[in-house]
Amino acid sequence: MSIFDPHSLHFTHFPSLQSSLLSFSMGFFLFFFLSLLSLASSASRDHHKTFIVRVQNDAKPSIFTTHKHWYESSLASVLSPSTPAQVLHVYDTVFHGFSAKLSPTDALNLQTLPHILAVIPEQVRRLHTTRSPHFLGLQTSDSAGLLKESDFGSDLVIGVLDTGIWPERQSFNDRDLGPVPSKWKGQCVTTKDFGPGSCNKKLIGARFFCSGYEASNGKMNETSEFRSPRDTDGHGTHTASIAAGRYVFPASTFGYAKGVAAGMAPKARLAAYKVCWTAGCFDSDILAAFDAAVADGVDVISLSVGGVVVPYHLDAIAIGAFSAADQGVFVSASAGNGGPGGLTVTNVAPWVATIGTGTIDRNFPADVKLGNGKVVPGVSVYNGPGLSPGRMYPLVYGGTGGGDGYSSSLCLEGSLDPEFVKNKIVVCDRGINSRATKGEVVKKAGGIGMILANGVFDGEGLVADCHVLPATAVGASNGDEIRGYIDSASKSKSPATATILFKGTRLGVRPAPVVASFSARGPNPETPEILKPDVIAPGLNILAAWPDKVGPSGVSSDSRNTEFNILSGTSMACPHVSGLAALLKAAHPEWSPAAIKSALMTTAYTVDNRGETMLDESNGNTSTVLDFGSGHVHPTKAMDPGLVYDITTMDYIDFLCNSNYTINNIRVLTRKNADCSGAKRAGHVGNLNYPSLSAVFQQYGRRNMSTHFIRRVTNVGEPNSIYKVTIRPPSGTVVTVEPEQLVFRRVGQKLNFLVRVQTMAVKLSPGGTSMKTGSIVWSDGKHEVTSPLTVTMQQPI
Repeated sequence: MSIFDPHSLHFTHFPSLQSSLLSFSMGFFLFFFLSLLSLASSASRDHHKTFIVRVQNDAKPSIFTTHKHWYESSLASVLSPSTPAQVLHVYDTVFHGFSAKLSPTDALNLQTLPHILAVIPEQVRRLHTTRSPHFLGLQTSDSAGLLKESDFGSDLVIGVLDTGIWPERQSFNDRDLGPVPSKWKGQCVTTKDFGPGSCNKKLIGARFFCSGYEASNGKMNETSEFRSPRDTDGHGTHTASIAAGRYVFPASTFGYAKGVAAGMAPKARLAAYKVCWTAGCFDSDILAAFDAAVADGVDVISLSVGGVVVPYHLDAIAIGAFSAADQGVFVSASAGNGGPGGLTVTNVAPWVATIGTGTIDRNFPADVKLGNGKVVPGVSVYNGPGLSPGRMYPLVYGGTGGGDGYSSSLCLEGSLDPEFVKNKIVVCDRGINSRATKGEVVKKAGGIGMILANGVFDGEGLVADCHVLPATAVGASNGDEIRGYIDSASKSKSPATATILFKGTRLGVRPAPVVASFSARGPNPETPEILKPDVIAPGLNILAAWPDKVGPSGVSSDSRNTEFNILSGTSMACPHVSGLAALLKAAHPEWSPAAIKSALMTTAYTVDNRGETMLDESNGNTSTVLDFGSGHVHPTKAMDPGLVYDITTMDYIDFLCNSNYTINNIRVLTRKNADCSGAKRAGHVGNLNYPSLSAVFQQYGRRNMSTHFIRRVTNVGEPNSIYKVTIRPPSGTVVTVEPEQLVFRRVGQKLNFLVRVQTMAVKLSPGGTSMKTGSIVWSDGKHEVTSPLTVTMQQPI
């Protein structure tokens, strides 16, 4: 599918798109501790297993001459006398600790030693296929954690507004599921290609909406599209299985990412609403799907679709989402794939959870070896007929092969001279046509392979595509290096050569997560006082279900079939959060959509698996709140956030009043009559009870500026809790919070606090902007409730 307007899918065909971090986080410690406890409770059935033990390396007592002696002594202290303390491996470079074969009971006892930081069951490495449930702390066969508390979301319904669904996929089987929830009022629309047996206790609803599409494009071509909920693109099948796919083994894409595939909420029910067709996703169809989904009784709406940002009352998605939220439905939407540039984020309404993309700790290396001996890193998902091992192939740049140069540099259709590229590896620049299509152009012209080079705007972010010929993608700087090598070889009259080294699947990648290059960035173009995106989630190289009769590359000539495909985009990140929201709603049915979003935002993390602030994939620099919002979702902590920032419908109406929406505009958006007189007296746009805080100052020659935020938090933790505030002010500002301590007597109690921000003007050129970031953290010793705080200075033109 190609890029289209007004609403386009955020998926891998767009110009682009976690890991041991949770193993080193409190949430994942708890996960493994409970896992071991569960295993130990059934010791009579236990067998010894290998465990990897993370140790506080600098805590070694001086009495031990080596770390190995210390590790053996630690083991001996918890093992029975008849069990030898045998260390299998000692790790001292990339990891501090050791491995040993232990019973679950021994492992649990070892975990109690003060210098043992983690005891990690080796079998976790077996469940690595999709990696995102594992990376988020949800891939588990034990009885602990969010999956257990929510019964895997079994009574919740996720409505996916997308390109439809391929119901026969094993990801949508209904084995061992209970009856369809009694509240469900939806239907399964049957057609000649979507029979009565297409729905089951897993896929409980399926509809399609095409009137808007056909009104603009005429009657659909039913030889290339199904007039039914059936998916002819792949995008909807993929996103639905990310949100709520069942456990499927084995799963892979042509051998890549082998293992078990599972969605975020494996037992949640699915309802597919097909709103996207070959020409796009039309507002009238989208709004009709919202209308049907809420009436049907969905609990979560997942929408990996977006377009141009317009005022909320003119945005069908914002309108549909407002009413959905008003009736208790959580709406998750993709942030868009317009990154890494600023002001690219879409779906920015504050009642929508706006999701950006982070990487996980898995990639698919396919490096380029040049004739000068240099090896350039790349990525690819290709497993067809390969290049001969040890052989070097002629290497050319498409832009030097005649024609207008520009078209051939991009490897556009018909632009390559067959005589120039035959039996050669061709370097193609990204842009205009899809990445996989460039490979098809090279293949048609007789090329034997392709190197896809990022442009300056794409930066260093890489997406692994399922190419139709041996091909790999490289970053902008490495693309420059390869072109430079070709140029220097030409000048020296020695032919440039290269080959591509496909290395399969690599796990344990560091750093991770990283903010994906393509993930859309803030600030919020409609309301800069509301920080967007809200959070990021896994969205790069995600394995999920795929339909028959749709080639994995998205190229029309691709006749290959695969049950699973690997895609990238904020489209893949969005359903991760949709599934997590279903789990949270199942565990906390009393929570509102705003409370669920607050829990995800205030518990999100901003450090990678090295313990440092997440990086920006596009340039390797440290990322900011404009890239990741509140941070990367942490489901285990979101289960118990301590406090939440709840928002009522009237709060949103006050926000619209303070945003200078007219009474009529507000009515269009909310279906309610608004009285803005009280709202404008009470506050300003930034006083919406949002979990993040964003102050925007227009300097206008002023030297000193100040503003305030009023926030209200609800205790969802323990009664008799005392929260104390920690302020990390943005540089150059003075931030105060009143009161500095919140004392809660009961669960459900609400308390207010006031944040004051003072700053001084900074030197800016006309139209210039300066942004500084900080945070406000409330803690009771168990929970940390974190809100990012940004201060933006703007110099009017």
